[in-house]
Order: sequence, then C-alpha cells, then structure tokens
Amino acid sequence: MHTNKPLIVLFAAASLLAGCASSLGGDAYSRDEARREMRVEFATVDSVRIVQIEGTKTSIGSVAGAAIGGVAGSSVGGGGKSSTVGAVVGAVVGGVAGSAVEEVATRRQGIEITVKLDNGEYRAIVQQDEGENFQQGERVRLVKGSSATRVTR
Repeated sequence: MHTNKPLIVLFAAASLLAGCASSLGGDAYSRDEARREMRVEFATVDSVRIVQIEGTKTSIGSVAGAAIGGVAGSSVGGGGKSSTVGAVVGAVVGGVAGSAVEEVATRRQGIEITVKLDNGEYRAIVQQDEGENFQQGERVRLVKGSSATRVTR
C-alpha cells in the first residue's frame, strides 16, 4: 500500500494551525479573566477605524513546515546523499514557509476604537472586529482586566 506522506503531514500541520486561532474581540475572555473583578469606565466613541491584527508566530508553523519540507525534500534524487541534502534543504525552506503560513492563517481584521472618557481623556483600544459596528457619539463601556481592556455596549 502506497501512502502519500507529504499529504498526511500537510493535513496534520493545517489542523494544528487551525487550533492556533483565537478570538480577540470584545466578547472573548481568556480562562484567566473568568471570575475576576474588572474595572468598568464609561466613554463616548470618538472614532473607529479598521486595522489588521497580526497573526501568531509560534514554532508550530515552523516545525510543521520543516516536517513537510523534509519529507518532500527527501523524495528528491535517487537515494543516498542527494536524498539527505534534499531533506535538509526541504526542511529549511519548509520551516520558513510554515512560519509565514501560520502568521497569515491567524491574522485577523480588527478595529481601533478611540473613545473620550467622561473626564476628557482619550483612549484607543484595538480589538478583533466582530461586527459590533460602533458609531461615533455612541456611549460604550470600557471593561478593564489585569491584562486587557475591551470595548462593549
């Protein structure tokens, strides 16, 4: 029975990358934030603009890409030294490509919400765009945890 090893490794890598995506929106809380007291301030939306939130850059993409590249590269040549060189080159190129693929696959569209607090100060908060459609002049809440602030209604 002939198996297509590069295809199996590629499928495994794609599954790992899909698991890396997480929400950075106003309605998403980490496990550490649950059941913790947070400070709430009220503000008025001054402006909203679309931004990009860069993707994650963990070693998962590099390792998966190196594995795929190594397997694919080892099939180059007729065996022996040329297969070894092909595996090494394939692993290096695959690692670089895998890292880039991971960053692009986990990149998200975000919004930068600039608000004016009741005391006259301005703050800007970036969060994932989840279709909240905040409008200039709208009253919102800033929910402040120990590591993050989010804008909600």
